[in-house]
Amino acid sequence: MAEGGSGVIDALAFLGDFGDAIEFIFKERESTSKGVMVGGLSELGGFALTHMLVSLVAMAVAIAIAVPTGLALGHKGKGEFLAISISNVGRAVPAVILLFFFVAFIGNGFRNVAFVLILLAIPPILTNAYVGARQVDREVVDAARGMGMNGMQIVRGVRLPLAMPTIFAGIRTSTVSVLATATIGPFANLQTLGEPILSDAIYGFSGQLGGAIVVAVITLTADAGIGLAQRAVTPMGIKLAEEPQAKRRWMSLPTRRREAAT
Repeated sequence: MAEGGSGVIDALAFLGDFGDAIEFIFKERESTSKGVMVGGLSELGGFALTHMLVSLVAMAVAIAIAVPTGLALGHKGKGEFLAISISNVGRAVPAVILLFFFVAFIGNGFRNVAFVLILLAIPPILTNAYVGARQVDREVVDAARGMGMNGMQIVRGVRLPLAMPTIFAGIRTSTVSVLATATIGPFANLQTLGEPILSDAIYGFSGQLGGAIVVAVITLTADAGIGLAQRAVTPMGIKLAEEPQAKRRWMSLPTRRREAAT
């Protein structure tokens, strides 16, 4: 057992700063400023839980606001300027500036950070929901009306399913941005994974890199999970339509050869 532990330590040492950061994630140590113990799964796990919770709340609220609004505007064919303007403003204003600005109105803590992340998440989702709704073939919508469907039924039963890939692309973009930006939490007295990243005097470089690694793992995992969910809810017809042309040609090649042989 001791030999195995020694092997792990040697492997981490071989990785240099990266290995030291990984060790920081799993094992606590004395802080750079001395006097307190930092790092380890217990502390970083608490930071990660808060980080994911505030991000989840922000994404849930943003989706609840942006998806219906984007679909409604796209169905009516109005609000393109609004959707594009909101998207541009969302990209132009730094999240840290919004955070400090809202301190005067909301104060420090969870609500402030969540509100900033909501504003960050809405633009990509709203824009993609609008674009996805507008891209639905006009003939499909007319056919739905001919079957007696009203506006709400068309949005829910026609535009939403067909716009799903585009909407999920916006959700994935927002999720990555929100998870990365939630590291500003300590500026509003919310201990997210930004705590070790921003507190160099306490956690040192190993803590900064360790926190960044955890954020990256969470972000990549969330992105992959949303990708699987997107695949699951996308109608089969759209999946088939999105298959690469090269793959279709490759799959049909043996058939053509047999036909030529006969």
